[in-house]
Amino acid sequence: MPGHDETGPAPQARPGRLLTGVVWAVLLLVLWLCGREVTGLRPGGAGPSTGDMAAAGRPPQVDLPPAHRPLGEAQPRRLDIPGLDVRAPVVSRGLDERGALDPPPFDRPDVVGWYAGGVTPGAPGTALVVGHVDTETRPAVFYKVSTLRPGQKIRVVREDAGVAEFTVEDIQVIARDGFDARQAYGPRRSGRAELRIVTCGGTFDAVRERYTANVVVYAYLTGTTA
Repeated sequence: MPGHDETGPAPQARPGRLLTGVVWAVLLLVLWLCGREVTGLRPGGAGPSTGDMAAAGRPPQVDLPPAHRPLGEAQPRRLDIPGLDVRAPVVSRGLDERGALDPPPFDRPDVVGWYAGGVTPGAPGTALVVGHVDTETRPAVFYKVSTLRPGQKIRVVREDAGVAEFTVEDIQVIARDGFDARQAYGPRRSGRAELRIVTCGGTFDAVRERYTANVVVYAYLTGTTA
């Protein structure tokens, strides 16, 4: 956003802080991220319409590892998705003047935004990261995120020099109309450290200049390295 300093210090996250109360209403407007993206790419390039992405073409059973105990607070510095060749710097984001989640700068489509009003990735609760799927001219950082499948890894490099490793357990495409914030951001299992990746999905509505859905990746902490 013009005039927004995404390099400034991030708000201090409270240990174990969850997305509750008014924050649920605020994060309904995370969809604004998609409404601002005017794309010149092929309509529908952000992925399929709506539903359970993880169920499409996956094996009948996917053996997922046990959850790792949550870590302490440490701000994220980089997000890696090895299966998609993603290595993206993370910038702290807050809320804009409208009370909506401020997305990553549009002139930096290869960065990931972390909601600094919530928990840090690896700490107890649900950490939220967002990013663009494309720009007017080219794919952005999360262009292929809808192709993730359960069992694939997401790694977050933290300022404490540790790496929090998350395992994907589900991928959903949730329509903008009737968007359920608790479905998207609520913890799936109490006591875990969970991660949500949110980007645009569905098809691109050229008249309204927005995507029709959001892709939400659900992952949980399964390991860490120093």
